[in-house]
Formats: sequence, C-alpha cells, structure tokens
Amino acid sequence: MKFSLRFWFLSTAFLLVFIMSLLFTYSHHSMASLDLGGLNGFHQVKLVPGYAGMQRLSKEGLLVKSCACHRCAMEPSDTTWFDSRFDDHISPVWTKENMDLPLDVQRWWMMLQPQFKSHNLHEVLSKLFQIVPGEDPYRSRESPSCRRCAVVGNSGNLRGSGYGQDINGHTFIMRMNQAPTVGFESDVGSRTTHHFMYPESARNLPANVSFVLVPFKALDLLWIASALSTGQIRFTYAPVKPFLRVDKERVQIYNPAFFKYIHDRWTEHHGRYPSTGMLVLFFALHVCDEVNVFGFGADGHGNWHHYWENNRYAGEFRKTGVHDADFEAHIVDILEKTNKISVYRGH
Repeated sequence: MKFSLRFWFLSTAFLLVFIMSLLFTYSHHSMASLDLGGLNGFHQVKLVPGYAGMQRLSKEGLLVKSCACHRCAMEPSDTTWFDSRFDDHISPVWTKENMDLPLDVQRWWMMLQPQFKSHNLHEVLSKLFQIVPGEDPYRSRESPSCRRCAVVGNSGNLRGSGYGQDINGHTFIMRMNQAPTVGFESDVGSRTTHHFMYPESARNLPANVSFVLVPFKALDLLWIASALSTGQIRFTYAPVKPFLRVDKERVQIYNPAFFKYIHDRWTEHHGRYPSTGMLVLFFALHVCDEVNVFGFGADGHGNWHHYWENNRYAGEFRKTGVHDADFEAHIVDILEKTNKISVYRGH
C-alpha cells in the first residue's frame, strides 16, 4: 500500500513538471517571436537577446526601454529590412584602436580619389593622433539617457520653415559642408555641435563644435595634421586652407570602414559612393537615441538648391552619377516609415 501511494505521488509530480515545462516553452516561443503582419514588407521578427538595442528586462520582469527618449532608434525594428543591414560593431569614428583597415576597405577607399604617391596609413594616423585625440567619444553612455540628434541638410526646403527653435533644442546638431547659420537662424537654428567637412569645404569653427573630417584619401589626413600645425599643405586636388582654427580636442575622423559599410549595406552601390548627407545620417543613427532629419530633398517646387542661394542649375548634380539622389531619398523614406527617424520636409 505504501509503495502504491509513493508511486502515485511520484507519477503525479513528474506529470506536473512535464506540463509546466510545456507551458514555459510555449510562452517563451510566443514572447520571442512577434508576427508583425498587416503592413507591406513587414516580416516576423525574432528578438534575439544579444541584439544591442533590445529592450531590457527589469527585475520585475517588465520591459525597459534601451533609452529615455520617446522613440529609441537602436531598439529592434518591426521589419527585417533594417535589422539585416544595421551593424553596431562598426565604429563611425576612426581611432587609435581601429587604425588598421581591412584590406578590402583600404583598396576601396584609396580608389575614391586615387593619388600618385602612396602613404603608409598607419604611420600617417599615428602622427595625426599625436595632434588630435583619436578616441571614440561615444563609447561611454549614461544609462538611461536620451541623446536627441538633429541632422540638418542644406536643402532649400528649410527656407521659411521656422524650424530653428526645434533644431536648437536637440542634444547634437549635425551640419555638413558650407551650412551657414547667420541670417537663417529662424529656419535652420543657431547651434551646431558637429560639422562634417572634407578638406576642400573646410572652414574655421567655434571652440565648442566638433570638426568631423570626412577623408577621401591619405592626403586628407596629412592636410588636417598640417592645418593644425605647420600649414605646409595648401593644395589637394583644389586649393585648401593652410591653417584651420578648430578645437583640436574635438576633431574626429570619419572611419572609411563605416563609409564602405554604408555603401555596401544601405545605398547598395548606387552611385560611386554615398553623399555627405547619407554619411551624416547613418553616423547619427549609430551614436544617437533619437534622430530627426531636416533639410533633405527638394523644396516644395521640386528645386534642389541650397537654402542660402537660388541655383538656376538646380538638380544637375543628380545626373552626375557620383551619388544616386533618388535611391538615397528612397532609403530616407523607408527609415521614416519604420520609425527609425522623423523627417521634417519644410516648404
């Protein structure tokens, strides 16, 4: 009799364990796979625990956002289009730690603007990083934080937009090339935290602005080192400033590996290489929690001039083949539809 009771008790216990195991497995599978149908191009997405932007579980088992913003760009998206392209292991900044480029990246980058004289990149960068920090300023993050970034293009659609105050309210405000603000403050804002330029478009910057050099060749690296010291280099393929007044401690170098990553994964080899606008947009997507885009695309009349000028040849650059403006506009549209960015289209 004792044996029968013991057998019945053990059998019941094993049965309960088996049932609980089945329930746990089913619920885990349901939580780890979201069926996001109903919108064109959306697919089932698996939430992999190792994903860099995944929401965290608190001690109470509740989902915790990966940033303190209303919308976090780094969180898992509801389409595989973004998740299959995004790679947070590639740093947007060229630093002492990633000086040595993969061979395929180096070959591609050095053919953007070929030179007759070859240079040892490691030596050039080693000397440059004695002048500028050569560190990744985005690695350490306060958690939770909300790093709101405005990527401000140069489109004529900014004129009369009245976006200036909204732009000024962002944590980072990223501009590119000429981008004057004086006289246009009500539409484009007055603050700048990051200014992206190449040597031929470079200009002096206030002490609180980061100069982000977009290099196309080794000579560009030699130029920035010279412009911050001896002033010996005055010409690349065009005249350049021999001296540059910027805050040396804020100088950053755009990583060619990140440049090629955008060309391969995002613009998919449309055009010879991505436009500066694309380079800045994806830089922001990798270092910011929330990305808002201003001054991209044509104005309300279909013109492609800059906000500070009336260009009677508006749109001609779209036919050169260097950049594919139409495909890049398509990428911006998809990023907006998948809630990775917000686009302010002005007038």
